[in-house]
Amino acid sequence: MVVRPAAVAGQFYLGNADRLRKQVSDLLAGIAMPIKNIPKALIAPHAGYVYSGATAAAAFATLRNGAQMITRVVLIGPAHYVHVRGIAAPTVDAFETPLGRVPVDKRALNAIADLPFVIQDDPAHAPEHALEVELPFLQILLTSFRVVPLLVGDATPKEIARVLLQLWDGRETLIVVSSDLSHYHDYETARRMDAATAAAIEHGDWASLGPHQACGSRAVAGLLLETGRRGLQPQQLALCNSGDTAGVRDRVVGYGAWMFAQTAA
Repeated sequence: MVVRPAAVAGQFYLGNADRLRKQVSDLLAGIAMPIKNIPKALIAPHAGYVYSGATAAAAFATLRNGAQMITRVVLIGPAHYVHVRGIAAPTVDAFETPLGRVPVDKRALNAIADLPFVIQDDPAHAPEHALEVELPFLQILLTSFRVVPLLVGDATPKEIARVLLQLWDGRETLIVVSSDLSHYHDYETARRMDAATAAAIEHGDWASLGPHQACGSRAVAGLLLETGRRGLQPQQLALCNSGDTAGVRDRVVGYGAWMFAQTAA
């Protein structure tokens, strides 16, 4: 078995399995909001847990009621370190965190392999944190699942929507888009920008999203295209920035969490 090892354990989140399990469980326990619907798709941030962990927990806590149904997670986010032409899929058999290995759904990757903008690119995945930091939440909440890890480079929102259409399937498949919001503005500027981005997401205005609004703007826009076509409405779960959590307020990063519900609980 070829395994993609954890790249940011001990940096973005705790590297010890027992401590990480407690860290994630505590973050999830801090989310008490009642969720009546089962999410089909989530948008969650991907910074270090000390900064965005509570916002990510707000997204993943929505899985509590429907976790037993989910056996596959399409996990898609931006490539931060390696230039990617299109959408990068890995060739490895599993992704690893301190909580164990998550098998890659090779059948799902084969289903999109013929799309001209989907490429195989393990070097893009090797250092990337955007997908990895979401896995411990999923490992804590889901009984058993396979992951479809996809990194977005210069793919268009319509190309991303086409991939999501291909992989949508039924209740067993969850889609998670990994994205932070604005980067390195002062606190009040970031609040204004992120509020406008939140409004665009909630109105399905995918065309107005760009890299200044969110580092995962292409993946978010692709998700909005496909969920809009299917009539799914986003529900905001959390919105803040690093100035609200563990950072200074003169240079912050924004975080938001949304869910798109498909079925009533």
